[in-house]
Amino acid sequence: MVQANSDPRSPEPLRRYLREPSPLSFPETRVVPETRRHLELRTALFQILQSVYGRRATVGSEQFVYWDPTDPAQCCAPDVMLRLGEPDAPFDVWKVWERGAPHIAIEIISDSDSSDHPWEAKLERYRHVGVKELVRFDGDDSKHALRIWDAVEGDLVERAPAVPEFAYSAVLEAYFCVRDGYSVGPMLRLSRDAEGRDLFPTPQEARQAEAEARERAEARVRELEAELQRRGR
Repeated sequence: MVQANSDPRSPEPLRRYLREPSPLSFPETRVVPETRRHLELRTALFQILQSVYGRRATVGSEQFVYWDPTDPAQCCAPDVMLRLGEPDAPFDVWKVWERGAPHIAIEIISDSDSSDHPWEAKLERYRHVGVKELVRFDGDDSKHALRIWDAVEGDLVERAPAVPEFAYSAVLEAYFCVRDGYSVGPMLRLSRDAEGRDLFPTPQEARQAEAEARERAEARVRELEAELQRRGR
């Protein structure tokens, strides 16, 4: 027999219960096979968003998002997600009733969810989550590699691709674009311009650019030193 409110000063009446309450468990992990290609695409995009928006947004990848505090089965796990408002910090799971909904979620399609039926189920889950923008990237779909949905009047409505601002993210204030030339095939990237020329770099690209700039500066210094030596003769 479990007794509650035994303190006579408590305004609540004394009650006894037949068992201890069973708290709901919201799991933090799951075992899902992931190809190396999917891992690299997901990681690159996560690192880009974290680098660009980390000072003013929380960024997650493959963590559970729960929207119903009474049912742990009601969840999804975006490949990448972001919510503006606070500096980035680690988290285990995301509970919408505590932290609000992610503002944007990105799904990178893999073999396990490439058919239409699983995607419709995912789309319904994101409706419940309450994201503002949902991005779907399928590098194997040459015609519709990039698809985007917006929250409109409580629904998620897919954008028509044949409009100038189709790839613009109002959440990120930047443009999504698909770029080839990578070992993993087509990659989803983020750009400052609609044409996709001014890409936000991956950390590896940023380090390479810094190294090249340093080499150019050092080469220029050597040239100037050599010129001073010639003049001093």
